[in-house]
Amino acid sequence: MLSNQTAVHRLSLFWWCLGSGLAFLSAPLGAADRNPTTSPPAHQFWAQWRGPLATGEAPLATPPTTWSENHNIRWKTRLPGLGHSSPIVWSDRVFLTAAFPVGEELPARHDAVHGAHDSRPVTHVQRFVALAISRETGEIVWQTTLHEELPHEGGHATGSLASASPVTDGKLLFASFGSRGLYALDLEGTLRWKADLGQMQTKHAHGEGSSPVLYDGTLVVPWDHEGQSFIVAFDSATGRELWRSLRDEVTSWATPIVVLVDGKPQVVASATNRIRGYDLKSGKLLWEWRGLSGNVVASPVFADGILYAGSSYDTRALVALRLSGARGDITASDHVLWTRRRSTPYVPSPLLYRQALYFLGHYQPILTRLHGPSGRSEPGTLRLPELRNIYASPVGADGRVYITDRDGTTLVLSDADNPEILAINRLDDRFSASAAIVGDSLFLRGERYLYRLATSPDD
Repeated sequence: MLSNQTAVHRLSLFWWCLGSGLAFLSAPLGAADRNPTTSPPAHQFWAQWRGPLATGEAPLATPPTTWSENHNIRWKTRLPGLGHSSPIVWSDRVFLTAAFPVGEELPARHDAVHGAHDSRPVTHVQRFVALAISRETGEIVWQTTLHEELPHEGGHATGSLASASPVTDGKLLFASFGSRGLYALDLEGTLRWKADLGQMQTKHAHGEGSSPVLYDGTLVVPWDHEGQSFIVAFDSATGRELWRSLRDEVTSWATPIVVLVDGKPQVVASATNRIRGYDLKSGKLLWEWRGLSGNVVASPVFADGILYAGSSYDTRALVALRLSGARGDITASDHVLWTRRRSTPYVPSPLLYRQALYFLGHYQPILTRLHGPSGRSEPGTLRLPELRNIYASPVGADGRVYITDRDGTTLVLSDADNPEILAINRLDDRFSASAAIVGDSLFLRGERYLYRLATSPDD
């Protein structure tokens, strides 16, 4: 058993010989620039889901390696309501969304929720809020109520009604509550514009969770559900709709990313029927690839011209796609660098860190590390000690990888061909949201508290 207080653990990992499961297809591996989709000044912050590069990496941060409830906690703030949306950080503010019940108990609006697989009814009106917290002190600076209603679906028993992470450009904050609306606020909490996109009908009434993505004044919102699915773009300053593309899709929970391909931005969205790339300016469909499973949750990642996307539900799939010049159906083309059919990601999204691709099998503590461009196992698949179910996506900074399970245990690994366990840390909360890393701090959002973890000055 490893002690919470030990500063550095140098333990060997127990390797599982599960095989790589790789089926390689030929493709050129030409050089390509790294693909940051935020400006260099923003790299010091965590302004969106999965961080400044949309890969889970904080390129300029130096977070702590060890912590506990009485060690390396800069502050710990009790949060209103519940939300599995991840925190974002800009300048001296941490931004979150949440939902909490108000008023008396009522009958649930949607009868299907009672018989739906693993769903729960909602029996109170919910108040949907955005809030800002001082990065320095942990004080709640403002809390703005954006909507109140009795939701038509309750969502998954392990989910929340505030699962889409906010995004900011440093001028406005954008928060999506799906069927409850899309909102733009200034950084002092004043509403600037809002949009109503209708009512989602999600598979098994499992709820909504895809986050909006922002790039160069364009805000993109995915809308995959059991009705007519679409993806839509807005002018971020005014809320004017710029384009809308219909999608032949069922419910998906993955968040799109914006990538630079041949010098032009594309929106890439993973889903059950296709992974698709759209021109950011017009919404025109550029390319598509077939082969993921149902219930796509994990978001794709991208660097050096290569997209990595995966899923794991009824079937398992992970693919690496070279996007330069991609047009039309590229399923059987030489744009496919490699595919994998074992131990692929379901709930947590992959981490792409210095050409290493880290992903968890389903949502279990079984981690695979591959060299991204080649798909070569480095070192392969391994079982992670003392972790259980994992919903939070892994993050990386300062040569380390952080993996947090739902019970509050975080495993810290070295980013190396043969990773070592550096620490096993525990907190007294439940965690589904992914961490944000900025400066010397790691921000973890639990079901009750937001933690700022940072090395104490005397350490």
